[in-house]
Parts: sequence; C-alpha cells; structure tokens
Amino acid sequence: MKQITNDIFYVGVNDRQKHLFENLWPLPSGVSYNSYLITDEKTVLIDTVEIAYVDLFLKKIEEVLNGRTLDYLIVNHSEPDHAGSIRILRQYYPNLQIVGNRLTFGMLAGYHSISDGLIEVKEGDTLTIGKHRLTFYMTPMVHWPEVMVTYDETDKVLFSADAFGTYGALDGGVFDAELNVEHYWEEMIRYYANIVGKYGNPVQKALQKLSLLDIQTICSTHGPVWRENIDMVVSIYDRLSRYEAAEGVTIIYGSMYGNTEQMAETIASAMAADGIKNIVMHNVSKSPASYILKDVFKYKGILIGSPTYSGSIFPKIDSILKMIELREVKNRLFGYFGSFTWAGAAVKRLATFNENMKWELAGDPVEMKQSINAETAEKCIKLGQAMAARFVN
Repeated sequence: MKQITNDIFYVGVNDRQKHLFENLWPLPSGVSYNSYLITDEKTVLIDTVEIAYVDLFLKKIEEVLNGRTLDYLIVNHSEPDHAGSIRILRQYYPNLQIVGNRLTFGMLAGYHSISDGLIEVKEGDTLTIGKHRLTFYMTPMVHWPEVMVTYDETDKVLFSADAFGTYGALDGGVFDAELNVEHYWEEMIRYYANIVGKYGNPVQKALQKLSLLDIQTICSTHGPVWRENIDMVVSIYDRLSRYEAAEGVTIIYGSMYGNTEQMAETIASAMAADGIKNIVMHNVSKSPASYILKDVFKYKGILIGSPTYSGSIFPKIDSILKMIELREVKNRLFGYFGSFTWAGAAVKRLATFNENMKWELAGDPVEMKQSINAETAEKCIKLGQAMAARFVN
C-alpha cells in the first residue's frame, strides 16, 4: 500500500512475467498496471488491473478500505490491461456504481456483460465524494475512443489513463522522486511510438485542454506517479505528438547475405565523417520493431535500405514500412537504397512509401546490382553526405 496524498492510495501491481505487451512489444523491464483508491465520505477506485493479478489487487483494496465498502469505480480506459478485473470487482462489491461515458458503457457490455449500476458522465461533469471533487474530461483517441481523464480538484491530481505512461515495472518506489527515472525516458518514447503514435492530433487536443488545470501530480496507468518531473513528461508527449524529433539519423535495413548491409555501413560512415554523432542502425532481422519505431519517432533523419526478395521488398522491411505508415509519422528527412541480383523491386517500393509519407527527400536513392563496388560506394557516400548536410552547418 502506498499513499499518494492523505486520501489517495496506490493499489496497482507490477507485471514482470509478460514478455510482450499487447502480444507485440517487448517488456525487458516489465510493466506496471496502476490503479488508485480515494477514501472520503464515499470510496472511489480509479481503473483496475490486468485479470491475472486480480487476487493481489483485491487484497490491496481491502487493506485500504479496512472494512468499508467500495462505492464507485471510475473507468477512464476500457482496455483489458486496465479494465480486466471489472467483472470480478463487481461480483466482490455488488452495489458498486460504475462511472464512465457513453462509449465506456458499450465496452462494459461487450467485454464484461455489465449494463446496470452505471453513472454516465460527460465533458466537465463532476462527482463530489466528500471533500474531494472529481471532474471528468474526455480525451478520445488517446488512444481508444472512450478514453477520459479524471481530475481531483482538491489534491490537484490528474488520473490520466494511458497518457504520460511508460513501459517498465516500478522497482520498489512509486513516485518519480523514489526512483532512478533515467531509463523511463527512452521507454516513454518507445511506449508512445508503439501504442499512441498514430494519434498525434488527439494528444495535442488533450494537452491543450489539460494545460488549463493546476496539476501537481500525474497518476498514469503505467509507470511512475509523476511529481518532480511533470514538465519533462508533458514536454515529451507534446514533442512526440507534434512529430518533432532530435537531430540524428535512424538507418533501417534488411540484408540476406550482407550486401545491403555494406551499403548501410558506407552511408553511416559518410555521415559520421561529416559530424553526425546520433546514428542508430537497425538490422530488421534482429532489432524488434518496437525499438525501430522508437527511433523513428526520436530522430529527424531516416534512411531505409532493402534487398529485393521474390520480386518484391524484403518482408521484414515491408512490415516496418507498414507500421510507420500506420502511425502517420510526419516531418522527416528521408533517404533510401536497395539491392538486387537480377531484377530490382525494393527501391520502387521505397519510392512508393515516401510518396505516401510525403517526407522530404535528402539525397539521391541508390540501387545496387549484386555486390558493392567503387561506383556504388561513391553513391552511398554521397547519400550519407546529403543527409548529414541537413544537420551540420
């Protein structure tokens, strides 16, 4: 049990067993499912946890309630990692009133067969539970359509659903001040790129709405409770949702026998020689897509290379292209290169990709037949130099 304020308690759990978040994204440091309990004249639980941890979750709730009943559950987000325990919670507390919006209730019926004991709230509605006054703000598509946030006017706490979340379990502490938060910054970028990345405009609208509030604590559903680093957390989400990126280049390549990889290495060496220090290289056959997407969001320059494979593009490159297209990443500098043995196709697919993305081309594309030679190497050097010139004065 961890106290956030006099009346607000952390009752979340850590998951250090799951390998893949959403069965897609690696969790080397685990993940937390955060839930919060307010004890006032009425008791209010905000979000639940993944169903696998319901026994531990209920014990934590009972410890805080100390014999009292649970009056309300606020559902800020209906995704199963946060709403998975709702049906059992209602069985445990049969008179529990569930607070949500119209879209929430459709998901409650669909996922949990719950259609009674519901209190609908809309933008700006409030719930007074004693000295605490809770106000609800709709934040649709951050990152599901039913998402809302809850603001406690009394303690100036924002319960932000998945917004401002991050991968990584909470190792001992709960507050940012209790933890070494350095590794969370990269994990926050990766979390955003993987989960929220498509929804930059909705995130911007939510940030503008929440900027009017006096927020002293952010209680997200994943990661630390933010107090000391609120400005940093908000700035990361603001920057990512505007598709702003740091100076640097992400090179993404596929290579069956090392020939396309030699092109990537030559391009990278040329950029380094021209002063680019932030260069990240991802071999798609080894780097998980989760980390590739993180660096696509992190750095301004993107170079993608692929061999031709069965008359098309290398499958793992095609997969990452589709992931980037899905996220509608904007405002990048782009270069591309590829190789073939008897009939080229990869470079054509990369050209089509850039037409879809509408990124600014930095340097001439390079297409290589079979293996690298002096002429191809020179073209790769020029491509690297052209990209570097966009960053180095």
